[in-house]
Amino acid sequence: MSEFAVIFDMDGVLLDSERAYIDAYMRFASGYEDIKATTLACIGANGAKTREIFLGKYGEDFPFDSYYRQVTSFVRSHPVPLKPYAEEILIFLSENHIPIALASSTNSAAVHRMLDTAGLTGYFDRLICGDMVSHSKPHPEIFLAAAQALGIAPASCMVVEDSYNGIRGAAAAGMHPLMVPDIVQPDDEIRALCDGVFPTLYEAQEYFFERIL
Repeated sequence: MSEFAVIFDMDGVLLDSERAYIDAYMRFASGYEDIKATTLACIGANGAKTREIFLGKYGEDFPFDSYYRQVTSFVRSHPVPLKPYAEEILIFLSENHIPIALASSTNSAAVHRMLDTAGLTGYFDRLICGDMVSHSKPHPEIFLAAAQALGIAPASCMVVEDSYNGIRGAAAAGMHPLMVPDIVQPDDEIRALCDGVFPTLYEAQEYFFERIL
């Protein structure tokens, strides 16, 4: 069995939270033009990068901080369901002694709270969160930090992502990006960066199974 590790994104991959964030922005900032498209551009980005995208679209006077507080408070005050097969794939990898890390743009406090609520925390060997790195995805820093924390070479890491920002960051880190699309489907550029695109985590688990044999 060749040694490899798996690095997961959280929002939109393990937790069905991306839709909740988009719905919340639509709810609180519905008066702004193209608010859904702007929110979609932020998938996979941390708070600072999201702020940059919003101010770039709506100008420096856009009250981003107020909306961001409302959106995050709203989403985190409601239960977030697991994505299909999320726990199953983590159990499978754990039982086969595959190192697992999380590389999430969400801040540490929220990551711990959401994973604890979902009952997933114990499956991860390392958690790397958005406030633990200087750069947002698509910069590769968070993925390289996860590999270093696991003690696994980047070239031996597979990354499960749902966003363009995440896939680009994983590819830039010299890793093997695997996409399980959530809100957005891959275009030709993203497909070319991916080792595989799977409709659900079930098919991703089968992909790992073939490599463990």
